[in-house]
Amino acid sequence: MADTDYLDWPFLDGRHRELALALDAWATENIAQAHDHDVDAACRALVKQLGAAGWLRHAIGGREYGGAGEAIDTRAVCLIRETLARHSGLADFAFAMQGLGSGAITLFGSEANKRDYLTRVGRGEAIAAFALSEPDAGSDVAAMACAATLDGDHYVLNGEKTWISNGGIADMVVVFARSGEAPGARGISAFIVDADLPGFEIAERIDVIAPHPLARLRFTDCRVPLSKRLGEAGQGFKVAMATLDIFRTSVAAAALGFARRALDEALARATSRKMFGKTLADFQLTQAKLAQMATSIDAAALLTYRAAWQRDQGRRVTKEAAMAKLTATETAQGVIDAAVQMFGGLGVVSEQPVERLYREIRSLRIYEGATEVQQLIIARELLAEAAAEAVPRG
Repeated sequence: MADTDYLDWPFLDGRHRELALALDAWATENIAQAHDHDVDAACRALVKQLGAAGWLRHAIGGREYGGAGEAIDTRAVCLIRETLARHSGLADFAFAMQGLGSGAITLFGSEANKRDYLTRVGRGEAIAAFALSEPDAGSDVAAMACAATLDGDHYVLNGEKTWISNGGIADMVVVFARSGEAPGARGISAFIVDADLPGFEIAERIDVIAPHPLARLRFTDCRVPLSKRLGEAGQGFKVAMATLDIFRTSVAAAALGFARRALDEALARATSRKMFGKTLADFQLTQAKLAQMATSIDAAALLTYRAAWQRDQGRRVTKEAAMAKLTATETAQGVIDAAVQMFGGLGVVSEQPVERLYREIRSLRIYEGATEVQQLIIARELLAEAAAEAVPRG
């Protein structure tokens, strides 16, 4: 961990600094830079490692269920994701999905559901997933077609979900489906679906440029007990947005981890690469690029930890989280691209650190709301604020 100055920023407490430094030391000893070609096995192993070492406790809420605190500490989640991302994109993924996949249970689950699932997720004994997207409904959640029909004390699920992280290895999935209480987003409910339920199948495994478990899921007359519904009927959109409000900011933190690793690699390359009797770092063009990389990383980090701090203060952070995700992911893409350029031909050799980072960062600009969607969210919030201020008072 080359740069730790940001850990002293006022957004963070002493316990956050201790957490980040301890995790960095642990990851240095325990997390391999490259993983076996069997990505499923590697991901399962990482979940077990993270659980056994106690890091997954920060991904769930409620001390009685094994959580690190009563509520999820957004700043801790961000620091963990940033630190893990510097070491391994797959390790960051393994941690993040345990949190995202069980976040709705932390926030909306019954006592029985929390007791049944959160302890196992926090120990790394059960793998979680979050199923919101569909073939024709990604950012437009209101276009969801997967249906949940109430039948006595069960809901019957029919439909598909796609781009589901941990698809194929998850033990349980939080699934969002149209339950019909109202049109659009107001008629969606959320459910915990155990992977061994009849009618639940993996329709397709999806390969992407930065390999991790990803799949299309299919539900055919899949009967889910009413007790596994999260929140009230028709509250699924609220459940999804509340969960994403915690973890969207942490996507920005993961991007920061990738960007900081790229800057470290670029600095090492620039100061050691000989060129025309000098080092690459002696050239002003290189110095200007390094300065731009470092400055943009700090700017993104300020937005990220501001949003995390605000959420931990109980504030609504829809706009701030969108700003953080947009800025950090776009910044990281630029920083990593510049690092690859400094490495020249070596930068595109398979499994070189900057080559891996180049593949890892691309999806972060898309998932949990693409950059363009974040722009729409920010503009919508700004316009709503302006309209509220324009209302006459008296």
